[in-house]
Order: sequence, then structure tokens, then C-alpha cells
Amino acid sequence: MHGLGIYCKKKDENMKTRVKELRSAAGLTQQQLADRVRVSARTIISIEKGQYKPSLMLAYRMAKVFHVTIEELCCLEENLREEDEAYERS
Repeated sequence: MHGLGIYCKKKDENMKTRVKELRSAAGLTQQQLADRVRVSARTIISIEKGQYKPSLMLAYRMAKVFHVTIEELCCLEENLREEDEAYERS
């Protein structure tokens, strides 16, 4: 899908980094994103600081706003690949 053309660039990238990158690329403030996904701006701030992990429904809403899949939003493929490689090495 890759709506905004921003990909998981490094293996340790996580959701907090992705949300901030995607939000900035979309030209949205934290408040604007919060309004679109029906949460408080404080929730978005907490996600971007890594202090809060969103529910599946909230992740889905954010993915829809950014025109990406949940997998892309959370860098799931990259993180799974790294976990698999670590398992193979052990």
C-alpha cells in the first residue's frame, strides 16, 4: 500500500517513529491526527514518545488515515524478520 512512500528503514524502527514520520509527511499536527482517529492529542503524544501502545482498532484507524497497512505502520515484517534471524542464530 505505502500511501505516503515512507518505509521502515532500519531494523529497530518501531511504531512511535513511524507514527511521527507518517504524521509529519501527511502535514498533520498531533491534534489533527487525534481528531481523525478519535482520541486525545495526549494519546498521540504518548504514542510518539513510546509511552503508549495503541489498541488494534486505533492502529487500524491510523493506518487508514495514512493509507498504509497495519503491518507497514508497525514495521511488522521487518521486526518479524529480525526476530526470525535471531532465533535461527540461537
